[in-house]
Amino acid sequence: MKITNVEAFILQSPFEITNPAGSEEARGVKHCLLIKVSTDEGITGWSDVETSPHVGEAVVNAPESGAGMFEGLRELAIGEDPFEVERLWDKIYRGTIYFGRRGAAMQVLSGFDIACHDIIGKAINRPVHKILGGARRDKVQAYASTLFRPTTDAIRHACEFYMQRGFKAVKFGWGVFGQDIKQDVQLVETARKTLGPDIALMVDPGWMVKRSAYDAIALCRLLEPYNIYWLEDFLHPELYPGYRKVKEAGVKTRIAAGEQEATAWGFRQLITEGGVDVVQPDLSRCGGFTQARKIMWEAEYAGVDVCPHAWLTDLLTAASLHLNAVLPKSLFLEYNVSDNPMLREIIRNPVQLDADGYIQVPQGAGLGIDIDEKAVKRFCVNL
Repeated sequence: MKITNVEAFILQSPFEITNPAGSEEARGVKHCLLIKVSTDEGITGWSDVETSPHVGEAVVNAPESGAGMFEGLRELAIGEDPFEVERLWDKIYRGTIYFGRRGAAMQVLSGFDIACHDIIGKAINRPVHKILGGARRDKVQAYASTLFRPTTDAIRHACEFYMQRGFKAVKFGWGVFGQDIKQDVQLVETARKTLGPDIALMVDPGWMVKRSAYDAIALCRLLEPYNIYWLEDFLHPELYPGYRKVKEAGVKTRIAAGEQEATAWGFRQLITEGGVDVVQPDLSRCGGFTQARKIMWEAEYAGVDVCPHAWLTDLLTAASLHLNAVLPKSLFLEYNVSDNPMLREIIRNPVQLDADGYIQVPQGAGLGIDIDEKAVKRFCVNL
């Protein structure tokens, strides 16, 4: 089997992206990048990628330079065997190294790697979790991943809605959080009172809010009475010593980080220098399944939990389900509840939340998710 094409599709939402004004659901992202890898046997693989799609498209379509270090991903991939994921990952990483190593080039490589695993699974008629070594579970508890609402009434109504849908875990993040510390505490307090003691509550304060480690420690102390399952990404992604200071202050709440980290060696640095309790590799940013396998090993060796970040379409949700299935210990599946037809309508067989707040791991070939290419074309802006 040989790769014949790699295509990048930029999707655009029909809605403007704003923070919720009340209890209504957030719209999610304005743009989304899809990667399609085609082969000479008619098997295709897909992935979505959380990146700047217009930059990602350029990474895919850049022409061959001849230098071997400034190459476009399509030029590096055409003619290759998609089964050879380790060698291909290294070839593309090295071939894009002068403009890559992190950022959009790594994120597009991640999507390409996911799509290759999708192809492998379809070719051998096995789900991706079989390729990764075998599932330890067939369903994963999902948490509703959403934005903070601006008032306590809106937070209460949002919590009631997620409980009605069957979620047993909820994460609020970003939005108005970080503008007023008293309001921040009131919003979290309201969420805990509404959800009750048995539903997990996570908080993502947003790393773009300028906090020192001292500020983060104070925030942790203020939120401890509300039994937060974890506090996530509250400092700039490169502030490993800052995370370490918070951890060494003896805070009771788990510290989670890593959605913007990449490669096994990057996560090793986050774990050893940051001292975090939970690492959150996003498969569309961290290097795909090829690096995620190694990130799992780094985390297991260090005694750290892994909970994948996933906030796009059901392609990334499904990929994260497969990773959750093979983890020695699975905490949650992040489920993007945003109200955005661009993310929903391109999927023919969306994942389903059951009455107990779990989502089944797909058992179909590859990712187990079917793409509606007509819907892709409806939202696509670069065809």
